Amino acid sequence: MGTLGRVIYTVGNWIRGSGQALDRVGSILQGSHRLEEHLSRHRTLMSVFDKSPLVDKDVFVAPSASVIGDVQIGKGSSIWYGCVLRGDVNNISVGSGTNIQDNSLVHVAKTNLSGKVLPTTIGDNVTVGHSAVIHGCTVEDEAFVGMGATLLDGVVVEKHAMVAAGSLVRENTRIPSGEVWGGNPAKFMRKLTDEEIAYISKSAENYINLAHIHAAENSKSFEEIEVERALRKKYARKDEDYDSMLGIVRETPAELILPDNVLPEKTTTRVPTTHY
Repeated sequence: MGTLGRVIYTVGNWIRGSGQALDRVGSILQGSHRLEEHLSRHRTLMSVFDKSPLVDKDVFVAPSASVIGDVQIGKGSSIWYGCVLRGDVNNISVGSGTNIQDNSLVHVAKTNLSGKVLPTTIGDNVTVGHSAVIHGCTVEDEAFVGMGATLLDGVVVEKHAMVAAGSLVRENTRIPSGEVWGGNPAKFMRKLTDEEIAYISKSAENYINLAHIHAAENSKSFEEIEVERALRKKYARKDEDYDSMLGIVRETPAELILPDNVLPEKTTTRVPTTHY
């Protein structure tokens, strides 16, 4: 580095140091209201080689999730906190309305021992529970993968099939439609009821709605967060007034409304009245 280069480097270093010092002073003056941003190399969407994620604009990808490489995600799907979808040596496809819940891992295999190419394909309206591992396999529309389940290379979970929580599904296993498999290794347990099949679709629908709430919360500016915090403090004991100001309408779900005949009897005290 020449003389001019050293001078420029020194001036740049001085400017950066002055900026950091001013930032610290400003933070002290702001007190408890300050917002400190720390440098992070984390990227929610990241290219690898010449492949970039293709994510629909209506998808919720949590800030701490990682979608890497050749990954395609359809409308209304949600990728929750701590998830990793890594499409580096092969591609990952996620359909519409599918939710991949917190800390789950989706990866691919370039080939298996028999030379078969193994991308990962997840269909529409699929629920993948927390901390599941899906590796080089196919999960068809409206299937359900329970929390902590592991699906190894070549697994196929057919439409309306369910993998129980904590199960290990061995390579090249096919789980037929309408069946529940569970255990280590996973085996057939029983047939799904009509109510359970309907629940799979309902679960996906619930997560679409929940994702909208989280997406809205994550998109708020610092000023909006501060205003809401002030309102929350002011109306902490006035739930109805607070909800009204935010435009929230809360309804008690029908299943939580008890019939009168199952409520405990209340002892009523008659207050004497005086007639004039």
